[in-house]
Amino acid sequence: MGLDAFNHSLVTHDLVQDLKWDAELRARFGTDRAAVLDRYALLAAEREAIEAGDFRTLYDMGLHPYLGGQLARLMYGNAAGPDATRAVNRLIASLTGTERPDDRTTT
Repeated sequence: MGLDAFNHSLVTHDLVQDLKWDAELRARFGTDRAAVLDRYALLAAEREAIEAGDFRTLYDMGLHPYLGGQLARLMYGNAAGPDATRAVNRLIASLTGTERPDDRTTT
């Protein structure tokens, strides 16, 4: 998805920005994702995609490409090393429709 398909009104953008800047919200997202998602007026398909880690659907809905990577790291780990690798592999698997082992370090 290019920036020409970016949907400014997608609520996921606000969610990701809030998670990036609010440590308390980010911690709550890690322990009770549903409660955090309840705070946002997400479309049903948007919420389902977040819950499923379906980045392809989010991108098809207009998620900004940069924020998709941010969301993957927020959902699957942001630390350098195995957590970051897991986040990237989950993002790639969702976008391509192919499974990738979480510990895979090469493309």
